[in-house]
Amino acid sequence: MRMLINSPQTVVADALRGLAAAHPDLDVDPQARVVVRKGAREGGRVGLVSGGGSGHEPLHAGFVGPGMLSAACPGEVFTSPVPDQVVRAAKAVDSGRGVLFIVKNYTGDVLNFDMAAELAEEDGIRVERVLVDDDVAVTDSLYTAGRRGTGATLFVEKIAGAAAEEGAPLDQVAAVARQVNAASRSFGVALSACTTPAKGSPTFDLPDGELELGIGIHGEPGRERRPMMSAREIAEFAVGAVLDDLAGVGPADGPVLALVNGMGATPLLELYGFHAEVARVLADRGVPVVRTLVGNYVTSLDMAGCSVTLCRADEELLRLWDAPVQTPALRWGR
Repeated sequence: MRMLINSPQTVVADALRGLAAAHPDLDVDPQARVVVRKGAREGGRVGLVSGGGSGHEPLHAGFVGPGMLSAACPGEVFTSPVPDQVVRAAKAVDSGRGVLFIVKNYTGDVLNFDMAAELAEEDGIRVERVLVDDDVAVTDSLYTAGRRGTGATLFVEKIAGAAAEEGAPLDQVAAVARQVNAASRSFGVALSACTTPAKGSPTFDLPDGELELGIGIHGEPGRERRPMMSAREIAEFAVGAVLDDLAGVGPADGPVLALVNGMGATPLLELYGFHAEVARVLADRGVPVVRTLVGNYVTSLDMAGCSVTLCRADEELLRLWDAPVQTPALRWGR
């Protein structure tokens, strides 16, 4: 095993200590496993809390800051945060206007965030929950009942965060988050398996010369395995799957936000080349792209591969997307 770590047992705490040292504008508690925006209660804003297993960085702690999340709760690698973490985060960010939990659709996350919501409400905190389930590859998996939550989490956190920053009430922030999720679809492809620090070896077997179409962000299987394909062929398959599922959402020629996301080990040289093919397919289909992100945003440790996420964006969603944001991993307009 070749990893830049001290030990598998301390990898998450060590990463949080490093996050704290690199970003003093965040309040980071490596022991309690909570990352909070400084001044989170100021201004009477709705609080936004998200979280999930570590190993998907910069999701979620990298998206804490003005214009996005108020707090994030990192669990152990590929393991949901526990309810106590989430409640602690909710208390740290509640200004009296309520807290929105943004939850990816994985069984552990759903159960623990639901339990945390009940505990927070017992303490007098009003909580709304939004479930992200954008992955079109499979309906059910080893980790979910229903679709998995993947790249659209970034769109939901950014756009809902902008609404909260503007002072929107809790029900409105939750409504726009649900709108973004409903208008978003994703599809992922793996060229190699990821390696967890605890296991020290690939989490699944992917023979040389093959790829997995529709992979999940924990290495869950997708639709099928095929011999290695070109970037052009992968883009046609992935974008086609996403657009087919988006067919009933808004006009077929409506504008989209596009995320070409690396899974952790794919260099930007390849990601930008792949994006060229994604842009070509969308142009051929008559779908205008109004904004694009290319890079590693929702990863799976050291997995090679990528995912494509598209969101049908009306003028209001685009306005909120363009609103200023300042986080470790996403920043513009400030």
